[in-house]
Amino acid sequence: MKSKAELIQTSEFFAGLKADELDPIVNLIIEKRYGRDDILFFEGDATESLIFLASGVVKIFKTSPDGKEQILAIAHPEETLNEVPLFNGGLNTTTAQAMMPVVVYAISKRDIDSLMARYPLVASNVIHILAKRTRQLVNLVEELSFKRVNSRLAGILLENAILDGQAGGARLTQRDMAAMAGTAREVISRSLKTMEDDGIISFDKHRLIINDRDALKRVAETYS
Repeated sequence: MKSKAELIQTSEFFAGLKADELDPIVNLIIEKRYGRDDILFFEGDATESLIFLASGVVKIFKTSPDGKEQILAIAHPEETLNEVPLFNGGLNTTTAQAMMPVVVYAISKRDIDSLMARYPLVASNVIHILAKRTRQLVNLVEELSFKRVNSRLAGILLENAILDGQAGGARLTQRDMAAMAGTAREVISRSLKTMEDDGIISFDKHRLIINDRDALKRVAETYS
């Protein structure tokens, strides 16, 4: 896990600032810890701080009135969790839940606003970050609208390659995959079985192993 100083030095929010400009920012950070399944914030809550994920994995999702969950992103260390509502002055538009024990670093909205006013470069960085988030959401809409479940699932497995045994990751359940792909768990189960029959993936007890990454990429790029 990166220290507060290390995270600030590598964060895209503060890219381009000099060392003597970065040092005071470290003192603005508050560290918080959460256990597995803890909620970091709820959809509809006021956005009071910019939250950086220092360690662990967090899922970002929305919940429909009937309780259906749509996972918008799986956040990993060094990513931020709530920049959009923070900078548009609204309430949290999503819920964030720890998938394993996590540590976060938080900087208050007041301090972020002060840094943006003091350093125009930070404001410029924020614009680029928000543009990138917009592009990610457009890509998600494209995936959900135009790709079949098998293709969406293949993309999910590739993006979360921690599933094939890399250290430090949180294992996605079939329910998680369904919530990311916008479908039912039973459909995900059938898709996984098809990939297993084709030799693309295999299972070692409850651990999913990617056997043929190139084949998985081809499935992920298929639109029909």
